[in-house]
Amino acid sequence: MPVTISGPRRLRGEITAPGDKSVSHRAAMFNAIANGSAVITNFSPGADCASTLDVLRALGVEIDRGPGEPGVGDTLHLTGLGMHGFLEPANVLDTGNSGTTTRLMSGVLAGRDIFAILNGDDSIRSRPMGRVVQPLRKMGAEIYGRKQNTLAPLVFAGGKLEGMRYEMPVASAQLKSCLLLAGLRADGVTELVQPALSRDHTERMLSAMGALVSAEGLTVSISPSELDAVDVFVPGDISSAAFWMVAGLIHPDAEVIIRGVGINPTRAGVIDALRLMNADITLENERDAAGEPVADIVVRSSQLKGAVIAGDIVPVLIDEIPVLALAAAMAEGETRFADAEELRVKETDRIAASADWLTAAGVEVETSHDGMVVTGSGRILGGTFNAHHDHRIAMTEGIAGLISESPVTVDGSEIASISYPQFWQEIKKLGGVVE
Repeated sequence: MPVTISGPRRLRGEITAPGDKSVSHRAAMFNAIANGSAVITNFSPGADCASTLDVLRALGVEIDRGPGEPGVGDTLHLTGLGMHGFLEPANVLDTGNSGTTTRLMSGVLAGRDIFAILNGDDSIRSRPMGRVVQPLRKMGAEIYGRKQNTLAPLVFAGGKLEGMRYEMPVASAQLKSCLLLAGLRADGVTELVQPALSRDHTERMLSAMGALVSAEGLTVSISPSELDAVDVFVPGDISSAAFWMVAGLIHPDAEVIIRGVGINPTRAGVIDALRLMNADITLENERDAAGEPVADIVVRSSQLKGAVIAGDIVPVLIDEIPVLALAAAMAEGETRFADAEELRVKETDRIAASADWLTAAGVEVETSHDGMVVTGSGRILGGTFNAHHDHRIAMTEGIAGLISESPVTVDGSEIASISYPQFWQEIKKLGGVVE
């Protein structure tokens, strides 16, 4: 479904970011294998997290979902089944479009005494799963998949897990979390060595639930553990907040406040990157929620400058690079993105997709195998752009409509509901026109 966006002369308002997807997935999964019951508030409204709930229900977990208080996302009441309580599912477990559900549940299902099949949509069936299957098989899990165990559907047929030391080939929170979840039920210690830091929501939450997990530098270790259910308030999603941050920075007359955003250091790289680009960003009302740092983020119109976004910062802002590329298009000079080859295997090839629509909008973009160079022109032409069946591309194109020289039409806008069902309504809230 296409939508057309045009921008107001002044961009003003407050946004409450939806519940963080990463924390929501984990809060539901981890409490499902814990002892006891938990209440999860401000749960993400997106379709990806709904896929996680569908999978857990199919495994026998009781979950009651209802609306939260005004201004807060849904509330879940969940009763855990303990570390070994899953029921064998009667049907294929459908993970939808969610790579997080597919990869983390692989760690949860590996080595269990049940038969289960994980499958998702066309995008999931094309995304690389060998990176989780290979180490899980090395731990002793019996897992099978298409193309020599590298693609979904993935079949889980038991096995006996043994702890191991594993040097991760990529800095991936999904891979790390998958193996830590398997390590909870393995004999002996599972030790993971990361090439660079990735988001640490899993380590924080597992530790709060009683797991024997430790981290020192780039090494994370876990020993067999039982979990106790914990209540979780999910902070606002910084990946969703990033769209409003960029909107406020690139609009010529803007001040936008995004309330209650999680600013975990392993997720907040987008703030650091934008500050490198001379962004006017202020953090207010900093506080702690369920072990996660939270703040209100205030952004104002800024004259952005080109920068180099590469190295260790990339794993902690990988999902925000499409909207950072839009910021780069409005900046002075060149912005170089590198070490981001992971973008090639997301919901779509996000390097190619970003270059495609930006080029059509009149921006000079040169791509490479692991990134791109965007030459800022300070202008975005309007037109009709394809969302490439990717929620982050669709929303980035929508933000472009707030500052483009003529309206922007996003073809395939409905894909935004994967992570942010209220996105188009929020554009209206800030004064944008959505038709």
